[in-house]
Amino acid sequence: MRNSSRSHVDPFIVMDVMQAAAQAEAAGRHIIHMEVGQPGTGAPRGAAEALTSAMADGPLGYTVALGLPALRTRIAQMYGEWYNLDLDPSRVVITSGSSAAFILAFTALFDSGDRVGIGAPGYPSYRQILGALGMTPVDLPTAAENRFQPVPADFANMDLRGLMVASPANPTGTMLDHAAMSALIGACHDTGASFISDEIYHGVEYEKKAVTALEITDECYVINSFSKYFSMTGWRIGWMVVPEDHVRVIERIAQNMFICAPHASQVAALAAMDCNDELQGNMDVYRANRALMLEGLPRAGFDRIAPPDGAFYVYADVSEITNDSRALAAEILEKAGVAVTPGLDFDPLRGHTTLRFSYARSTADIAEGLNRLAAFMKTR
Repeated sequence: MRNSSRSHVDPFIVMDVMQAAAQAEAAGRHIIHMEVGQPGTGAPRGAAEALTSAMADGPLGYTVALGLPALRTRIAQMYGEWYNLDLDPSRVVITSGSSAAFILAFTALFDSGDRVGIGAPGYPSYRQILGALGMTPVDLPTAAENRFQPVPADFANMDLRGLMVASPANPTGTMLDHAAMSALIGACHDTGASFISDEIYHGVEYEKKAVTALEITDECYVINSFSKYFSMTGWRIGWMVVPEDHVRVIERIAQNMFICAPHASQVAALAAMDCNDELQGNMDVYRANRALMLEGLPRAGFDRIAPPDGAFYVYADVSEITNDSRALAAEILEKAGVAVTPGLDFDPLRGHTTLRFSYARSTADIAEGLNRLAAFMKTR
C-alpha cells in the first residue's frame, strides 16, 4: 500500500540516539544519558499513592473530553499561585501530554497549507506535526544576540497564520521576558496570526520566574505538561489553556481524536500538584547539575554555549570542532559512553554544528559524564 505525502516526516534524531545508547547498554556498557530531556526522577510519591487508592475504589474509565473538573480547577489555581492570575477553569483542557495539545491546537487554528512560524533552533516535533497535518512550518532562524528566541523582525511581512514559541526553550533553555513576549504577541495580533506559547518547562527556572503568555493576553493558546517540572514523562498527561470561545471547538476535536486523556494519569497529576517539597527537591538537583555543566562543559572544550535560564539543557556551538554534529555525537557515544543529541533535530539548517546536552539525570551521572567528555576531548 502507498503512503500519504503527509507521512513523510523526519525522524526524531534524539530517539535514534536513545536507541543506540540502549543497544550499547544491552551489550554491557555503562552509558551516561545526556541526550533525552527526561527527568531522572519518577512521579512524586503522592501521585502514585493517589492512583493506588483510586484503583482500589473502583474501575477507571473514560472521563469527559476536557478532563476531570477537579484537575482543571487545580491547574487554574496554580496560575494564581505562580503568576497571580485569576484563570477560569473552564478554559483549561486536559490532554494526552503536550503532544496531543499541539495536534489539537494546530487542528483548531490552521487549515491545510497555512504557514506557521517556529523559531530555530526549536523542538523538532512542531515542524513534523505541522507537516503531517498538511500545514507549512516556516523556520525562523534566531540569533545569538536575541538568545535564540524569535523577534518580530524575524517574521515581518511573511504572511504567517500563526507563531509557535517556547519559553524556556528546548534546546537552549533561554526565556522570553515580559517585553519580548509582549512584542511577539503584539506583532501576531497586528497581522491576525494566532499565538501559541509552549510553556512545558515552566517551573524549571533558575534565576527568575518564566513569563506566561496569559499575563499579557487571553487571545492565545498556552500549552503545558506534567512531564518536566512534575517529572511525569511516561504518564502522558498535559494541558492547554485556550480563549473562552475556543473551548467548545477544542472539545469537539478532542472527543473525536482522543476521547479523553488517560483517567489514571489525571488522578496522579492532580495529586502531584501538591507534592511541592519533593518537586523542589528535584529542582535542587537541576540547580546543582546546571552549575556543574556551566563549569565542566567549557573545561572539556565546549565553551561556546548559551547559559540556560530554565529547562535542563545546554546548547553548544561545536563549529570549531566539527561540521557534522551527528558524527560527533556518534563518536562521543562510542568512545566516551556519553549519549548527546546532534543539533540537527532542532535546526535543520545550522544544526550540523551544534550539540544539545541534557542535565536532567542525577548529579553523580552529570559529574561522571563531564569527566568522560573531558577525557574524550583530550584524545581528539
